[in-house]
Amino acid sequence: MVEMESDAELEAGDLAPDFDLRGTDGDTYSLADFAEHDAVLLVFTCNHCPYAKAKFDTLNDIAADYDDVAVVGVNPNDADEYPDDSFERMRELVDDGTIQYDAYLRDESQDAARAYGATCTPDPFLLRNAGDGFEVAWHGRLDDALNPDDEPTREGGDMRDAIDSVLAGEDVAKGFLPSRGCSIKWTDA
Repeated sequence: MVEMESDAELEAGDLAPDFDLRGTDGDTYSLADFAEHDAVLLVFTCNHCPYAKAKFDTLNDIAADYDDVAVVGVNPNDADEYPDDSFERMRELVDDGTIQYDAYLRDESQDAARAYGATCTPDPFLLRNAGDGFEVAWHGRLDDALNPDDEPTREGGDMRDAIDSVLAGEDVAKGFLPSRGCSIKWTDA
């Protein structure tokens, strides 16, 4: 496990990079599949990292609390080197209710993670529906519990504040607040 903090490559207002990724339900998803939502919380995450696992419930709660926001997990990790991050394990976690996001997608090529500049798991991006596509509204941590055993001041507080701003049609006032987690496990190819 290599601990890292996320880094900001995309800025608020940038066009959100699109993708075509297979979901645990067998369907292939792009951003257009979430066009009926006002926002998408796109989180690069995985199955094995203790930082990512510590945020499963937070993400499940956000998915349950916001009907107008699609919570989409994307697992970019090299499953050959990290078998716990396999597509089969992703399906198991969805099937047993551990993960209850709107979609859990596999980024086998790692192209989506690269396009977003994701560096760690979890690495959350809040996207605003601009009517003709999605744009980055905010890139930052879910809350102030940066280590797996930390208790947040308010679960999901930083992201919930950002979501509330986006749903109110406002810009997100807070600047970039890096997330912390395990480094993305890049393939050598």
